[in-house]
Amino acid sequence: MRDPYPFAAIVGQQELKTALLVAALDPTVGGVLALGDRGTGKSTAVRALAALLPPAASTKRGEAGKAVPVVDLPLGVTEDRVVGGLDLERALASGEKVFAPGLLAQAHGGFLYVDEVNLLEDHIVDLLIDVAASGENVVEREGLSVRHPARFVLVGSGNPEEGELRPQLLDRFGLAVDVRTPTVLAERVEVVRRRDAYERDPQGFAETWAPAQDKLRRQLVAGRKRLATLEVGTEVLEQAARLCLALGTDGLRGELTLVRAARALAAFDGAKVIGLAQLRAMALPALRHRLRRNALDDSDAGTRVQRAIDDVWGAA
Repeated sequence: MRDPYPFAAIVGQQELKTALLVAALDPTVGGVLALGDRGTGKSTAVRALAALLPPAASTKRGEAGKAVPVVDLPLGVTEDRVVGGLDLERALASGEKVFAPGLLAQAHGGFLYVDEVNLLEDHIVDLLIDVAASGENVVEREGLSVRHPARFVLVGSGNPEEGELRPQLLDRFGLAVDVRTPTVLAERVEVVRRRDAYERDPQGFAETWAPAQDKLRRQLVAGRKRLATLEVGTEVLEQAARLCLALGTDGLRGELTLVRAARALAAFDGAKVIGLAQLRAMALPALRHRLRRNALDDSDAGTRVQRAIDDVWGAA
């Protein structure tokens, strides 16, 4: 099995990379929704980050740590396949009622990746988001009563031109990023150069990027330790609330996600306090998918958020 593409070698797509790092550092941020063009490296980035993360500690003595899983959830998947259910083979063979774990159990400690999430049935998306938020899967069916941990980072991707998510579901994702095809010539050339080098010699390419990968891994490990020590001050809370008030976002999920994401970014950056710089960096992905449609303003959501940032906090 060849080495996965190094996360540190991904060219551009800074908003996507930052959102994934933040969500991996603090899963309570609520997952990442990546919408945009096909062939822009969305799934590559998820698998690359999973390979970058430190392996989960084993529960058995003498057993090496397990790799961080990335579980793909296909379109058309049944609820039984997702949550798990009765093991029919054993039930028919011996009459035993035994739980057969589903995709949620497989994704525990890693990533659950849903490509074309905008085409997935709404009740499945609801289920995924609820379990991702609670960290626990509860199965009550077919005479089974099972609870098991299911803590994972939910990542959905898709092309909005092929169907939109309901606003209620959009709001449940922590962060939403736009992923676009690069328009700068030098960036496009570098993407192709690196990908070609990787395809020709995956191991050699991985070795070349090993120092940068190690640096990122150390940042993540240190950031997770630092996260618990970072206090969210009143000033940060007030600035987040001022921005959300200006945008007219419904509920308080926007502020909560923005503050959590800013705290995770500060921890990753090694900052001693959370400041306006972290709030600015995370405002777009935390809020762009929570805006109401405005019949008097046909600007895209990102433009509206940026305009509010400049009005409330001043231009950077």
